[in-house]
Amino acid sequence: MLKYKMLAAVALIAVMAAQTPASAQDAADPVIAKVGDADIHKSELDLAITGLDPQLAQLPDDQKRAAALSGLIDVKLLAKDAAKEGLQDEAAFKQRIAYLTDRELHNAFFKKHVVDAVKPEEVKARYEAEIAKITPQEEVKARHILVKTEDEAKAIIKDLDGGKDFATLAKEKSTDPNKADGGDLGYFTKDRMVPEFSEAAFKLEKGKYTQVPVKTQFGFHVILLEDKRKQAPPPLEQVEPQVKQLVMRDKYIDLLTTAKKETGVDITDPALKKAYDDANKAETAK
Repeated sequence: MLKYKMLAAVALIAVMAAQTPASAQDAADPVIAKVGDADIHKSELDLAITGLDPQLAQLPDDQKRAAALSGLIDVKLLAKDAAKEGLQDEAAFKQRIAYLTDRELHNAFFKKHVVDAVKPEEVKARYEAEIAKITPQEEVKARHILVKTEDEAKAIIKDLDGGKDFATLAKEKSTDPNKADGGDLGYFTKDRMVPEFSEAAFKLEKGKYTQVPVKTQFGFHVILLEDKRKQAPPPLEQVEPQVKQLVMRDKYIDLLTTAKKETGVDITDPALKKAYDDANKAETAK
């Protein structure tokens, strides 16, 4: 528990410094503890839990609540002593509170106008725009039989010419781990395989197999091409979180651009100004 208390206390300092006073006791926000004459409400505990160290956030719920409460009590105890010493009146403390207040206002504004403002139709439109930029790659579906020597591969080609089933021969002859699946490799793009294999596979016509053994670093292959198609784009459901991030990024940049024009930004240090401008150019270019 001591470990929990130490970690929780560190994680909660920023949260406690920036939070507003707890609301009055009611059924929805009961008092769960007291530190001297100060009440600790459920809402404070909930806030403290969100500020836990990631290591503690993985704990079971009861242990997580205990760790958060422990840290919350520790902070309240020392905050009371700090107030007695007048630390809240020191310039450095006031400066930190001002910064934390600005940061939390920024976060609240970001949540309201960026995170909560994203509409499903915006995500769908951005997804379609990104997909339109992509040139679909060709991909093939193939099977193969891998053997150690060229003579073995030639013998297999002869068996295929004689009418034997490719998948059956793969199960019997192949040394590749996928032999149990009849040598099935599924669909793949050209860059997924070693160059010699891809070159031979992509030259084949649908339903044809290589008439000459294909040598690679793994041995000798006989390849059967089963299908060719253009690679389908990932469905929206699969990439929705990433697309939503793009929409949020654009909204955030628009907010900042407008705010800078309305408020103005003046950086007096030339070197720092150049670094700032360069960083922002790189960010907006993404």
